[in-house]
Amino acid sequence: MNRLARETSPYLLQHADNPVEWYPWGDEAFERARSEDKPILLSVGYAACHWCHVMEHESFEDEETARLMNENFVCVKVDREERPDVDGLYMEAVVALTGHGGWPMTVFLRPDGKPFWGGTYFPPEPRFNMPSFRQILLALTEAYRSRRGDLDRQATVLTDAIRESSERRPSAEPLTTGLLIGAVTTLAGQFDPEHGGFGAAPKFPPASALEFLLRMHHGRESPDALAMTMLTLDRMSTGGMYDQLGGGFHRYSVDAIWLVPHFEKMLYDNALLAAAYLHGWAVTGEARYRRVGEETLDYLVRDMRLPEGGFASAQDADTDGEEGLTYVWTVDEIREVLTPEAADRVIRRYGVTPEGNFEGKSILYLVDESVPDDVDARAALLDARMRRPQPLRDDKALAGWNGLALAAFAEAGRCFERADYLDVARELAEFLLGPLSDDRGRLLRTYRDGVAKISAYLEDYANVAHGLLELYFATGELRFLEEARRLALLAVELFTDREHGGFFVDAPDGDGLVARRKELDDHPTPSGNSMIAFVLLRLARLYGDNELEGHAVGVFRLGHTLLDRAPSAVGWMLCALDLHFSPPREIAVVGPAEDSATGELRRAALTRFEPNSVFAFSAGARDRAAERVPLLAGKDLVHGRPAAYVCENFACRAPVTAPNELNELLAAI
Repeated sequence: MNRLARETSPYLLQHADNPVEWYPWGDEAFERARSEDKPILLSVGYAACHWCHVMEHESFEDEETARLMNENFVCVKVDREERPDVDGLYMEAVVALTGHGGWPMTVFLRPDGKPFWGGTYFPPEPRFNMPSFRQILLALTEAYRSRRGDLDRQATVLTDAIRESSERRPSAEPLTTGLLIGAVTTLAGQFDPEHGGFGAAPKFPPASALEFLLRMHHGRESPDALAMTMLTLDRMSTGGMYDQLGGGFHRYSVDAIWLVPHFEKMLYDNALLAAAYLHGWAVTGEARYRRVGEETLDYLVRDMRLPEGGFASAQDADTDGEEGLTYVWTVDEIREVLTPEAADRVIRRYGVTPEGNFEGKSILYLVDESVPDDVDARAALLDARMRRPQPLRDDKALAGWNGLALAAFAEAGRCFERADYLDVARELAEFLLGPLSDDRGRLLRTYRDGVAKISAYLEDYANVAHGLLELYFATGELRFLEEARRLALLAVELFTDREHGGFFVDAPDGDGLVARRKELDDHPTPSGNSMIAFVLLRLARLYGDNELEGHAVGVFRLGHTLLDRAPSAVGWMLCALDLHFSPPREIAVVGPAEDSATGELRRAALTRFEPNSVFAFSAGARDRAAERVPLLAGKDLVHGRPAAYVCENFACRAPVTAPNELNELLAAI
């Protein structure tokens, strides 16, 4: 056993029995590297990563390879999901060196942490036009001994480049709605008109871009935005990337038609896609989008929920070392479970063939919609599948990813009127504000087996605040709004770049990495900068706080070039920018929560697709909420009846007391 045996990350624990003398990231490893003047071999991956497992079996479990590593390097293993700051910093170096990134990532550092060489997967023998991992180890060992000056210069150049990228100055170009219109045009040029999505294989689910397109259709009547969204939603959910039996989405499709997935399932993908399908339903009324959204959330509750109320991070792509083993079927396997008639329907509907479509077996995907959906047959097959060996579940809970799940469950609870989803959301909020927070009320990044650790990052604060805001909108419970605001203000305090604007990934009192970085790309999740801008804008409208809006504008100015030239990379920032440009609309519902008339007004306000509106709730003018939230100040019942106030920039129209009046008012403005 090596030092990783003391860790909680399932990924690190997978390597605890390696003959490599692994260290976790921390002072102990760097002190040894300095005292022995050895370079650091940094290996970064995550538990659900197929090629990470491959490299472990090929190299890290090999005694001779481990000997070379132990003799010549201080070896450090990092779970990228626990430490996005470490992963992001050194991934930037690897991309600068090689032109591409990915996991497993292997980076070689000086004892002071500056990177001088790196790459991704290396095979045990030379192949794929790559040297073997042992050849890399021997070559870098010799270079460190005989060409130290060259490596030092390389390390300085790389580190300076990383620092400079985070010190970019904000653009002086004006922020205009032309950025939004131009983004739609660019996305249309990248769109696959046959299969949906953007670009060619592999295809990742573009949740943030779809959210932006839905907004552009709804608020700005952008041509083609809805058609691009619907085709992508349809093709993703009928392909093999969507789990036709159990619900939920695999990580990405290796082809352009959404058929063959990379089989890992990530919490963040499913949280973001559940929300995207919910919004697709809200805009179009198409029941199939609601079904996919609910099936995805039901999958999370069934397979990913933890006893403490949080959600696990991921499910592995592999089962017993074979990718996709749990999920694929043969004709005979289906006939063993179902009656002949039901089996025939499933085989026809989902394209099951004797030759298969994945290594001799069939991934289920929707081929013939004319064959009726047999819900009982799907349930029977899922039950049979659950008795198979299951992929490993990475059961650590990450604050930021759980914040995205909180937002999805809260919004689905109010839009679908699902009390069970709201119960899940409340328990999740208590988990985030309890076990995943320290005694100062600051968030922690990761939790597993009763242990929470690592100071949270910008994305954690931003996503959890986003989720708490959605829970406030769903429940009207003031506590969740105040916690969202508290965490957002903490994020401003901890992460703001007061010189250039925008927000750093980590706080200044972190681990002292060789550079503090900013992230703006919304791949595969909204960046911390994009999400905090979105949250701050919503809070600014509830509290009338122009300073918060100013921080958000600082993000847009830093991201101006990306917004203009690479909109597919900043889908969530575009959503935030659309919010910034939209007329401020605030909706206040005043009335006792237990009054059915209050409930009817809330439903009228909250079940519409109102992505750029904010909502506030009180029982009346003397309610504590009316004292704490400026939007609610002075707003009371009307002749003793619950009332709704529709305001723009705190200038309110005459209150209404009937749901149909509220609907008419909202439709007219």
